[in-house]
Amino acid sequence: MTDPVHDPRFLQDPYPAYAAIRSTCPVQPVPGPDGRVSYLITGYAEAKEALGDTRLSKDTDAFFAGKASRRRLHPAVAHTMLASDPPRHTRLRTLVTKAFTTGAVTQLRPFIVTVTDDLLDRWPAGEPFDLVEALAAPLPVLVICELLGVPQEDRADVRRWSAELFAAGEPEVIDAASHALADYMTALIAAKRRGPGNCLLDRLIRARDADDRLSEDELLSLAVLLLVAGHETTTDFLACATLALLRHPAELDRLRSDPNEVPAALDELLRFDSPVSTATFRFTTQDLALGGTDLPAGVPVLVALGAANRDPRRFPDPDRLDLNRDASAHLGFGHGIHRCVGAPLARAEAEIVLRAVLTRFPGIRLAVAPERVQWRRTRLLRGPASLPVLV
Repeated sequence: MTDPVHDPRFLQDPYPAYAAIRSTCPVQPVPGPDGRVSYLITGYAEAKEALGDTRLSKDTDAFFAGKASRRRLHPAVAHTMLASDPPRHTRLRTLVTKAFTTGAVTQLRPFIVTVTDDLLDRWPAGEPFDLVEALAAPLPVLVICELLGVPQEDRADVRRWSAELFAAGEPEVIDAASHALADYMTALIAAKRRGPGNCLLDRLIRARDADDRLSEDELLSLAVLLLVAGHETTTDFLACATLALLRHPAELDRLRSDPNEVPAALDELLRFDSPVSTATFRFTTQDLALGGTDLPAGVPVLVALGAANRDPRRFPDPDRLDLNRDASAHLGFGHGIHRCVGAPLARAEAEIVLRAVLTRFPGIRLAVAPERVQWRRTRLLRGPASLPVLV
């Protein structure tokens, strides 16, 4: 299997390739560009098992210890909560979970509604425009920056650096962006210590300074992680969901006639085109068997969430968008102790956005043929780089 990032056909529609791989074996070795072998998981049952298997570690420090590397990724990006195992992961996750409970997200809803309406007010009538640029990208940035207390004048830079972190195939761009973001967050933390408030970042700083539940490095890495993970995936979720509906007129008509059905449709939209295409890095800590395949210790494991969500053994007729389907078991937010902590916020943003768009612009349609939509060149995430539409 060639590197999918450099295959335009795979970026456009990876699911036929995933289906072919799965039909051979749902867990199989794939060579990387450096010749090292990883194991790709494309089956639903196998993916769910792997995501919850404690024999698969996310501790990147342990995996890369002693391995030569030319990368200069900032430690705050390389050593986040996502790259850790319990008990460290448990301690860090506990500190941020309260910010994303249903109750906490409910308090953010008025802000999300206001920002959504402001963005929709700027949409031009009768001429093509990019829905990613006009809505899907700026909204989640504004929301997470509001949550973290990032000043208005800094948000454009934050958005650019965050996007550059996912520039697949451009390690120098990624490394430079990691340092820019970490340097910015270091300065923001210092500014908040001088003039504290009550946003999420302020609360994390107090947790660090009051009873030392965080090291200074952990505080910085959490701040960077929340900033990046809090909006990149939601941007792709909004764009993928909108495109899926525009490509399926019957399902679009259903929600257009009753926008109150939007919340119930979100699971199927997440299953159909998962914004997180491949789960973050894992590796085997011992020899183990998974899906009938023997995996040796010390090899990377790539869990293809998008492929798992199209496994016909779990979701019959998986390539059909069916809003009547019970898709609540999808793996779009992951599974187990590393399940996306921001899932309630992402769902709230998607619900508010889709409901508002369908209510205010019921005639929205694609401005280009679906096959001309350009997709992001990134290994982890899946979403249109731009989505030309007309209203």
